[in-house]
Amino acid sequence: MQQVLQDFIKALRSSGVRISVAENMDAMHAAALVGYGSRRALKDALASSLAKSQPEKEIFSTTFERYFQPDRAFESESDTPTPMAEAPEAPDAPLTQMLLAGDQAGLSLAMRQAAQQIDVSAIWFFTQKSLYVQRMMNAMGAQGLDGDIRGLGDTPGEAAQQRLGALRDARAFLYENVRDFVEQQYSLFSGLATEDMMERYLRNLRLSNLEQQDFHRMQNIIEKMVKRLNDLHSRRKRKADRGCLDLKKTLRKNMAYQGILFEPQWKRKKVDRPDIVAICDVSRSVEAYARFMLLFLYSLSEAVVRIRSYIFCSNLAEASHVFEECGVEETLVRLQKGIGLGIMLGRTDYGQAWRDFRDKGLDGVTKKTTVIVLGDARNNYGDPETGILKTIHRRAKRVIWLTPEPPSFWGTGDSEMKRYLPYCYMVKECSTVRHLQRVVDFLLTNR
Repeated sequence: MQQVLQDFIKALRSSGVRISVAENMDAMHAAALVGYGSRRALKDALASSLAKSQPEKEIFSTTFERYFQPDRAFESESDTPTPMAEAPEAPDAPLTQMLLAGDQAGLSLAMRQAAQQIDVSAIWFFTQKSLYVQRMMNAMGAQGLDGDIRGLGDTPGEAAQQRLGALRDARAFLYENVRDFVEQQYSLFSGLATEDMMERYLRNLRLSNLEQQDFHRMQNIIEKMVKRLNDLHSRRKRKADRGCLDLKKTLRKNMAYQGILFEPQWKRKKVDRPDIVAICDVSRSVEAYARFMLLFLYSLSEAVVRIRSYIFCSNLAEASHVFEECGVEETLVRLQKGIGLGIMLGRTDYGQAWRDFRDKGLDGVTKKTTVIVLGDARNNYGDPETGILKTIHRRAKRVIWLTPEPPSFWGTGDSEMKRYLPYCYMVKECSTVRHLQRVVDFLLTNR
């Protein structure tokens, strides 16, 4: 029974319920205390250990009913082979005997034992269904059944042919039930693998190719990535036990010991929170990239650090207050459409954007500031104002430029990327969420 509970917990995890090792052990203890006599008591005991929120309770309830549903395999009266009253020769294969006798309980038990033998809970992908059906059939003894069918095919006589027909119908009936059982197991255990595969695919997909139906899933991916970055970079640092001796703190700390230096204190370098200014192009040519860059910035401003944000197209406007005032969906709509921000969404003009930033935001750039620019540097053949970017480069700690275009496109057509390159600490192609994660991870690590 312990293996049954382990498989149930595996099914819960596949459905999206996060279960730790400690919670797994609590569930085992709870099941041992209440026993397995009452379905309701077992369900309540397991729920108290495994379901921690209302969504998880709903998933738990649904998965419990599906996993512990009554075994109805081989119960379809219309398709069940009619038991044969007499057999001139008793078949050798046990599976053949159960099928011809109509032994539903024996067939059901054999199928459950075969499922444990081949570990059907390991099924992850829909392409594995046929493989697991074949493995279960073999584990139940289908090879002996097929041998009996071949033997009857070579035996003359009307009785042998009747038995042969009944045995073929019984094999088809068995196959249908095993296939249905594998389908049920796939629906229980494949969810997590399918989601992981889809997540890996979306992390490496160019954002310009992302479909509308995947926007919500991508937002969940970004939220998980930001949570990881927050956990990684906001941990309390361990107290230093080496370095430069801080004499004043050491003397003050050891006054209780009459001046004997039992507890030396060391000087530690203070790690400042990163000071970030983000300047984001929201023109049509980078619309898909801008959406998820803004979403990433929104999540970071909540979890890691406050970011001063600016958006531009034909001109530039500050958007920091929108991140603080609105929810995520409203923020993305307002920023991409420029609602209430005084931004003109016409031809992209990097020169005007730099001039506006010089007037509105340059005073806030110091040697502790990292300036992040998201844009393709396509300026419609206008003045690129490289002198202003040079000034920003001199005043800031570093300038990082993220462009959705690969290096082979830089400087082609109306692209001014090569003219901006000398004034950037780093220029990176950023066309996928994984690219964006690496840049932000680097930024928080080297602050």
